[in-house]
Amino acid sequence: MKEEILSNLDNPGQLERLYRTDKPTFKRTFKALYPELNNNTLVSFWYERLNYTSEEISWGTRNDLVFIIIVSLMAGLIAKLPAFFGIAEDFFYPRNIGFIIFPALSAYFAWKNQLSISKIAFIMGLTLIGLLFINFLPANQNSDTLILSCIHLVLFLWSVLGFAFVGDVKNSEEKRLGFLKYNGDLVVMTTLIGIAGGIMTGVTIGLFSLIGFHIEKFYFENIVVFGLPAAPIVGTYLTQTNPQLVGKVSPVIARIFSPLVVVMLIIYLIAIVYSGKDPYNDREFLLIFNALLIGVMAIIFFSVAGTSKTKSRAEIWVLFLLSVVTITVNGIALSAILFRISEWGITPNRAAVLGGNVLILINLLLVTIQLFRIPSRKGDITDVGRAIAFYLPVYFLWTIIVTFLFPFLFGFK
Repeated sequence: MKEEILSNLDNPGQLERLYRTDKPTFKRTFKALYPELNNNTLVSFWYERLNYTSEEISWGTRNDLVFIIIVSLMAGLIAKLPAFFGIAEDFFYPRNIGFIIFPALSAYFAWKNQLSISKIAFIMGLTLIGLLFINFLPANQNSDTLILSCIHLVLFLWSVLGFAFVGDVKNSEEKRLGFLKYNGDLVVMTTLIGIAGGIMTGVTIGLFSLIGFHIEKFYFENIVVFGLPAAPIVGTYLTQTNPQLVGKVSPVIARIFSPLVVVMLIIYLIAIVYSGKDPYNDREFLLIFNALLIGVMAIIFFSVAGTSKTKSRAEIWVLFLLSVVTITVNGIALSAILFRISEWGITPNRAAVLGGNVLILINLLLVTIQLFRIPSRKGDITDVGRAIAFYLPVYFLWTIIVTFLFPFLFGFK
């Protein structure tokens, strides 16, 4: 990209084509080149264009709003299917919770990115396979493989959403990191929308109760059921049309909490020794341990995915220490799982947790190695991002294995 930009500085049309082909890479490369070329009028124009931030909120075009309203209503209607057709809720929601949200989000990005018919068919095909598979699994509520399939199906659909976001299988690391950043922004925006919606719900129900109308049942069955799935859809729309709203919130939160989490984890590991509890014989404790591991991984990922390409030496060391401590936590969890397998045998749950922990450990090691290289100037933060982005498809493959193969491997137990 660097050579192409330099060779087309006097060709505005070709620069525009390069930009539209791969916006993140173009923007990153152009920013790196700007200090050397800032005496060029066209270069200055592009710099201002790439760094322009509107102070006003954009609501997009009319077509955008119509599309968002339609997919939000469709998501709400899917959530209402048990009420419409008398489907048992304990059957429908555990299996189909992901289909309420993710197909709508995938449709939005497929439409926004103007994906080809073949790519849209690919997304629809994967979604349909998941839909048919999960709903034709035997209705055994005590089946561990069913529960695992339901959980990992959500991650599978999240991966399909990632494909719709980046627009291709062979995509750049920049786009994959952009997908992670989008997830962080979406969590922030959806949380804000949820808080506002919760306040509105309380006020509305309270006002009607004052005049003798008890609308709680009606409100939750007909308003909230549409509002909940609409929140992430509207949140996605706002983050994409107004990236300045929350674009810096998730990395700032990650930056604030990274050193705090390092200290907390070190103290926590020391406290475990004196508490008498351990993940080797306490299943619930092991589950909490793994949840903690995933949370810390998210902090590391958002710290890298959502920030600029430069970080201070102190920030790098904090991330490095956080990665090392997280590897320690992962090692303890992994040894506990292996201990439980050796003592009580393999089960679907233990196999799933074991596989997930091994994958996370490998990813953490790759990230930690790249972080360690930065202070010695043998690498930079982009290498860390590349290590994270490169590994994302591995998680997708694991979701396929657990969702679609585990029920057969373990006899639907």
